[in-house]
Amino acid sequence: MEYMILYILLGAVIGVMSGMFGIGGGLFLTPILLLTGVPPVEAITTSLFYTMGTSISGMAGHLRAKNTNVRNSIIIGIIGVAGTQVAQPLVLLSEKRGYDDTIIPLLYIVLLLYFAYSMLNKGKKSQAGADPSGRNRSIWSLVLIGFTGGFVSSALGVGGGFIIVPLLISIYGESAKRAVGTSIVGVLMIVTAGFIGYAFNVHFDLKLAIVLLAGGLIGAQGGVKVTNYFTSNEIKFMLGLLYLFTTVSVALKLFNQSIAGLGIITLFTLYVFIRILIRMFSKTKIRENE
Repeated sequence: MEYMILYILLGAVIGVMSGMFGIGGGLFLTPILLLTGVPPVEAITTSLFYTMGTSISGMAGHLRAKNTNVRNSIIIGIIGVAGTQVAQPLVLLSEKRGYDDTIIPLLYIVLLLYFAYSMLNKGKKSQAGADPSGRNRSIWSLVLIGFTGGFVSSALGVGGGFIIVPLLISIYGESAKRAVGTSIVGVLMIVTAGFIGYAFNVHFDLKLAIVLLAGGLIGAQGGVKVTNYFTSNEIKFMLGLLYLFTTVSVALKLFNQSIAGLGIITLFTLYVFIRILIRMFSKTKIRENE
């Protein structure tokens, strides 16, 4: 019973992050599973299952909030599915050769550092008055974003949103809230294809995945609603911090400091929830023309 309550709460907390940042939840869940000793490919499969559910919940909320460009989401999703099919054989091959314990965390670190810098740096430029309008609003930029998101999603067991959201902001010129809402629809298509591919080849704990998802479905709706209390620049800044904290936690895991890694993720989560509570109790909703 305690086991179930703990994982339902974990799923709910990650669900809030998923709905708020459009990341599907895998960006949090996969490192946490790795830090608790779950084998990398099993962690990827469990995370993809969880992300399917939270993406459906988050998608419904963002569609109601009119944060989604459905055309762009479908393009990103279709191309992203192709990206998952390219990545899966490479991941399964690395597992057979025993490279997955090193390659997957290292790939995480490189990508997370890049996007932490991208979000924090661009957030400062935007606050300084830079023009946020997109200069590359072509279908080819969406193809690039979708394929990259799909490949990384399948390789790392994340929804792809943690790649798609910053790329929609930096390459396509989308606002943070619009990028989150557009990303989460494409993410659903990507993770569904990724999970199906792994489910037939990898054993994973289905009971654990279902318990996590039960909490995640509740949390994702709350995450969508709290975006009304923050500006796009604030969401972008917190997203950059998210990438930075997760980088540190995964790096600590490589040096066999799993408990410290979990502590880093917990610290960031507390920071976000404190900010949410402050805004909600002040009852100040943000209205932006996005």
